[in-house]
Amino acid sequence: MSKHGGDDLDDDFVPDELVALSEEEDAYHSPENEDITALLSADEAEPDKEEIARTEAATAKKRKRREKEKERKAKKKQNVAQAVNTVETSVAAQTPLVLTDYLSSMQEKTYSKMSAIELADMRIPESSIVDTTMWTGSRNLDQLVEFITEVLPTLRTRLAQRPKANGTPTLIFVAGAALRVADATRILRDKTLRGEKGGEVAKLFARHFKLEEHVGYLKRTKLAVAVGTPGRLGKLLCDTDALSTSQLTHIILDVSHRDAKKRTLLDILETRDEVFKTVLGCPSVLGRIKEGKVQIVLL
Repeated sequence: MSKHGGDDLDDDFVPDELVALSEEEDAYHSPENEDITALLSADEAEPDKEEIARTEAATAKKRKRREKEKERKAKKKQNVAQAVNTVETSVAAQTPLVLTDYLSSMQEKTYSKMSAIELADMRIPESSIVDTTMWTGSRNLDQLVEFITEVLPTLRTRLAQRPKANGTPTLIFVAGAALRVADATRILRDKTLRGEKGGEVAKLFARHFKLEEHVGYLKRTKLAVAVGTPGRLGKLLCDTDALSTSQLTHIILDVSHRDAKKRTLLDILETRDEVFKTVLGCPSVLGRIKEGKVQIVLL
């Protein structure tokens, strides 16, 4: 028996388990195993360099396309913000490029479930929006006659001509409420615009007037201008043949006017939807806009 106490293991004793692990590691790194490892690696197919190049090129192309789309959306957002953040009554005074994006953003709210491709088909082209940036006066009704005379001389000339058929206006003026329609009608009946030969100016809104009454009136009247709310104009355009677009050249959207709650024609959900779905979205109207026969004016 040892006189030292404690365990009886020698100081340099290594447990069998550690010895076994060490031996296995040495065996793994032996020349024979190195040869086997090399053979296994050789059996694995080397990556196809052409395939890698194609994959990298496709990835780069997708990344570039995403960046370009992101840049386009950022620019559109900036243009819309520029239009909306201007002085309250001067949104319409922006350039056609800015107004194109502004109208497009309003359309997206109306057609929220449409795909990007479907929205593109409904988009009002920049070429169909009149540049009114040269006008520095009021965009309210008090200077509407002067606005048309200076900014829209072609329309001014046509308004003074006698219409050839009934129910075929040259101009459609879209306002958000009946009272505004009545005020605009009174201004547009000014002889300065229509002279002695110009057609009538129709006042079209649902309050106090049945749709059938307006249909009968339009079918027997030679029109220069149809002034109305988008709801009544839309029904006449889409649901009847009383309001023809065959001679239509201009549509004025009364977007600068604000109601008691500071909302514009396109701020109010109902009127915005009616403008884009039943007036500008009416097939006969949208077709003439895309053909360049009808121009959109933001007052």
